[in-house]
Amino acid sequence: MQALAGDDLPLTQEFLAQMMGVRRTSVSAIAQELQRSGLIEYHRGKIRIKDRESIRQASCECHQDLAEHYNLIAGRAS
Repeated sequence: MQALAGDDLPLTQEFLAQMMGVRRTSVSAIAQELQRSGLIEYHRGKIRIKDRESIRQASCECHQDLAEHYNLIAGRAS
């Protein structure tokens, strides 16, 4: 799946929490963990993806399913 955005994302923790239907504190805890692991940089509503492949590997198995579904809808070959 091709990235729809670059590595710099203007997203607040509050907005991410609303999008995912979770509490902001949950987003904050995960963002801190990802930052400690060196996968992202997070500062004042801006996320920079530092290691996209490692984030993919750490994500749930649903990432591949979502990528395939997106490609199907967008008419792209996997």
